[in-house]
Amino acid sequence: MPIKHLAIILDGNRRWAKKRGLPTLEGHRRGYDNVKTIGLAALDRGIGHLTVFAFSTENWKRSSEEVGYLMDLLYHALTAELGFYMENNVRLKVVGLREGLSEKLVSAIDEAEHVTSGNTRGQLNLCINYGGRAEIVAAVRQLVADGVKSEDVTEELISSKTWMAGIPDPDLIIRTSGEQRVSGFLTWSGVYSELMFVDTYWPAFNESNLDAAIAAYENRERRFGK
Repeated sequence: MPIKHLAIILDGNRRWAKKRGLPTLEGHRRGYDNVKTIGLAALDRGIGHLTVFAFSTENWKRSSEEVGYLMDLLYHALTAELGFYMENNVRLKVVGLREGLSEKLVSAIDEAEHVTSGNTRGQLNLCINYGGRAEIVAAVRQLVADGVKSEDVTEELISSKTWMAGIPDPDLIIRTSGEQRVSGFLTWSGVYSELMFVDTYWPAFNESNLDAAIAAYENRERRFGK
């Protein structure tokens, strides 16, 4: 079964930088550059959706310098880099809580989503201020706000109110850096996803690693809970 939707937990940026004697922030910059590289490689392999865990609801606990840099990097990706996504016909969608983000960043998100909405080659979903439990809570709150009765709640209804609504469930979730946990990533939509843990730090994850992951996935038999 071909991969239609690949999701990646971008882990290891700081350790990659430290190992090379580089500033931590440089690891994040290289990590973003690699999102573009692997994103195009995924498109070339027929993968229409790529979702990346860029900033979690827990990442606010990091130093103010690091959080500030990450916010600036995300703003840069959604503004100065917009031409890259237009040139490659890629649609952008930002998934996560808007609360807590600066007005400037929220405006950039809205503009990037609008400008790229007609692009059809593929879609990059950036999980920013994202948490799996927060996504489910937000969906349930929306159902309550809509006046849905408890006896009318179904999985389909909840799915329709999640941040990932309208996006195919991920076929494969990869976590780089060797850590073996999903950290609340795509808790709802990733329930039947295949999981793969790769020792390589994210900035060093290359097309050979991607091809190896795809080959390993193709050798698996997906059971979807059966």
